[in-house]
Amino acid sequence: MKAFIASVLSSAIMLALPTAQAADGDLAALEKAARSEGQINSVGMPDSWANWKDTWNDISSKYGLKHSDTDMSSAQELAKFAAEKENASADIGDVGAAFGPIAVAKDLAMPFKPTHWDQVPEWAKDKAGNWMLAYTGTIAFLVDKQQVKDIPHSWADLKKGKYVVTIGDVGVAAQAANGVLAANYALGGDEKNLKPALAFFADLAKQGRLGVTDPVIANIEKGEVQMAVVWDFNGLNYRDQIDKSRYEVVIPTDGSVISGYTTIINKYAKHSNAAKLAREYIFSDAGQINLAKGYARPIRAQHLTLPADVQAKLLPESEYKNARPIKDQAAWDKSSKMLPRLWQENVIINMQQ
Repeated sequence: MKAFIASVLSSAIMLALPTAQAADGDLAALEKAARSEGQINSVGMPDSWANWKDTWNDISSKYGLKHSDTDMSSAQELAKFAAEKENASADIGDVGAAFGPIAVAKDLAMPFKPTHWDQVPEWAKDKAGNWMLAYTGTIAFLVDKQQVKDIPHSWADLKKGKYVVTIGDVGVAAQAANGVLAANYALGGDEKNLKPALAFFADLAKQGRLGVTDPVIANIEKGEVQMAVVWDFNGLNYRDQIDKSRYEVVIPTDGSVISGYTTIINKYAKHSNAAKLAREYIFSDAGQINLAKGYARPIRAQHLTLPADVQAKLLPESEYKNARPIKDQAAWDKSSKMLPRLWQENVIINMQQ
């Protein structure tokens, strides 16, 4: 409790002092309080995802915090926070962008604005500091150059091809659903009107060119996927793991969607200062570079100078000029719930037997 009071008092001081002075004093108090807590328990932040391994190792060695993680989905994380409440076993979690506002609506989040708050775009954060995207994902094409000779660079190119386009199950995978939205943007649709994308994929289905295989690394490696619609961080990771010379990853030039992941500090966290310090580190240059090492595009990418070997893992900024975040999240939430039925009625029904 003393550590919590110290953190609250230091936050109040921060409001009264110039930013530079406040940040120094506040972080010193925060670090001291976090060290006294001694540990941090996360959910949905496993070593293998977004290179969390290096971040947790850094936080453990730098601040002396013991760490444990239990991997689970975004929905499961928030359900755990809500179910345990004051008996919280988790301090912080990493959830998809759509779950940030849900955490606020359910009163499960504890606000904390890190030092680099101002370098996070307005669309990627909650004004109160309850959530902020640490890294983004953009829908991309992963192309097997051994099977596809004319590399598609746009959704329009896809329509002209002869190869199978694999998107996965839009009723299950957020990646697949966002792939539909990305195509919809390129074809003149928006979050409310999915008809352009549904017509596009229905046409592919009629041609026998729509792949419903899950575009995971095992299927891709076996050559079962000619071209896949995936998050850029997945595509780049798969490319490098299998054969960098065999695959090409491109962001469609006629439109794509940017989403991402945010930390949620559990309102009931037993180690709240350690959780705040972890968020502070995640948004630091070192923390952002760690994410980039795991193929996740740091939210502060434009403010960073990435090491050459890390930069080589990512696509150049110019690839993203026609990618944009979701403008109407409420409308997309509604449409995405209807998408599985719309997909069955408009697309799957046209699959060639």
